[in-house]
Amino acid sequence: MNLQKILVVLIASVLVLNVNAQQKDDAYLFSYFVGNGEDGLHLVYSYDGLKWESLNKNRSFLKPTAGSDKLMRDPCITIGPNDKFHMVWTVSWNEKGIGYASSEDLINWSEQKYIPVMEHEPKARNCWAPEVFYDETSDKYLIFWSTTIPGQFPETEKYGDNNYNHRMYFVTTKDFKTFSKTKLLYNQGFNVIDGTLIKENGKYVMFLKDETRHPAEKNIRIASSSELTKNYGEPSDPITGRYWAEGPTPVKIGDFWIVYFDKYQKGKMGAVRSKDLENWEDISEQVKFPKGTRHGTVFTVNKKIVEKLKTIK
Repeated sequence: MNLQKILVVLIASVLVLNVNAQQKDDAYLFSYFVGNGEDGLHLVYSYDGLKWESLNKNRSFLKPTAGSDKLMRDPCITIGPNDKFHMVWTVSWNEKGIGYASSEDLINWSEQKYIPVMEHEPKARNCWAPEVFYDETSDKYLIFWSTTIPGQFPETEKYGDNNYNHRMYFVTTKDFKTFSKTKLLYNQGFNVIDGTLIKENGKYVMFLKDETRHPAEKNIRIASSSELTKNYGEPSDPITGRYWAEGPTPVKIGDFWIVYFDKYQKGKMGAVRSKDLENWEDISEQVKFPKGTRHGTVFTVNKKIVEKLKTIK
């Protein structure tokens, strides 16, 4: 073997060791709410992505103060390039804005902010399940959510619950102080909520809920695009089987992408997994969440962060 080949083998071995070391240091957190979101942010942790345990004795880490109704539903947390945690959430069933706060350690939080992302739409009914995604390519954050604007998409108004007829909208920001103009993110001719995003193999992959009620769909599907804020295509077939499912949240553990979701009719969490984002296996019977876990977000952290959170009494 010549010197060049030896160097290639050595470099490949180092990369594998680095990946394995990184995985050994990884832990997983899941942010969620209980009840109607009145008491705020809850967290559970896992070291394998299957067995999840409560933190802070299942008490809230942060009480909601943003918005008129002061709820903290659907909390979504992401980690920025400076290791700061950024969170957005649903503040109300019927308000035209979302909540935002940041933290260095998930224990001490910034002042909560109400971001009026749909105040410019007089008829907008709501802002549900906001997500925040950091895009390394553009070095900015995408915040997106679902809103019903009566009369905006009349062709599907009769197919939803209680005249809700959602589409997904977005803003971008670099600093959570100034935001781009609100624009439409996803419309493929059906009622859609609970979008969440990953980037894999150079593509943006969106998991979403088909919210069609008549006839009932209520399942999780996938759409993708080569661009962050546009051109997401038609959705895939459902990946969650026969369940009425909502609140998908994905994480990569080893070779598998795992998507957790809320089996809200059954009052428990489910999960599916895939190596290629096309062929999915239901592993719901393998995952164990504390009773009462609701729609939230999974994210990967260093084990040291979890160990610190576990010391809270």
